[in-house]
Amino acid sequence: MADAEKKVQAVPESLLKRRKAYATMKAMRVKKMLSEKKDRKVTRKLIYKRAEKYHKEYRQMYRREVRLGRTARKVGNYYVPAEPKLAFVVRIRGINGVSPKVRKVLQLMRLRQIFNGVFVRLNKASINMLRIAEPYIAWGYPNLKSVRELIYKRGHGRMRKQRIALSDNALVEKALGKYGIICVEDLIHEIYTVGKNFKPANNFLWPFKLSSPRGGMHKKTTHFVEGGDAGNREDQINRMIRRMN
Repeated sequence: MADAEKKVQAVPESLLKRRKAYATMKAMRVKKMLSEKKDRKVTRKLIYKRAEKYHKEYRQMYRREVRLGRTARKVGNYYVPAEPKLAFVVRIRGINGVSPKVRKVLQLMRLRQIFNGVFVRLNKASINMLRIAEPYIAWGYPNLKSVRELIYKRGHGRMRKQRIALSDNALVEKALGKYGIICVEDLIHEIYTVGKNFKPANNFLWPFKLSSPRGGMHKKTTHFVEGGDAGNREDQINRMIRRMN
């Protein structure tokens, strides 16, 4: 009778322990995934609210400039806008015949290759550096559209000394979260308004690798005011960015 009964096969204790460990790990993993999903939802809402706030701020800035200009014209006066705080600098010449002083300035600005571009905060020191390197660079004052297009289309971040494409807001948050910059819109706002965290935000951005301008250059060795390409071209830099981006 005893032989007829089916014997229950004993499960090794090591296998039971392994199953229990796997079940615990799976439960922890599911819990972590749900927590991350919840956090992403909260962050997404925050990013959307910030983008709305920035859009409103940019519109107010534009309308204020228009209103002040109209008010001045109405009373027969002139409105002089505030001095620009931000410049976009593009290297337009190669390495041949560059003097050591100019080479050092270009290195400090991170313009090591032809058609590399960077954002620069304008102050007395940076303007003097731009004057030293003027024959080798084209620069001017970018508008919001140019800043946004450059960062969205050509933007790469510096992470672990590597050039990483800004394909996800999580990359920006990981690098600049301690400064309150958690998405690409925050980064654009910080650069365009030249905020208090401009330096870490700008250092995080890898120099933009632009294409050679559509239609070619006019004359790289001559200043812009003389019909060439070098030097300060003020708001005309936006046209150049369109041709190179």
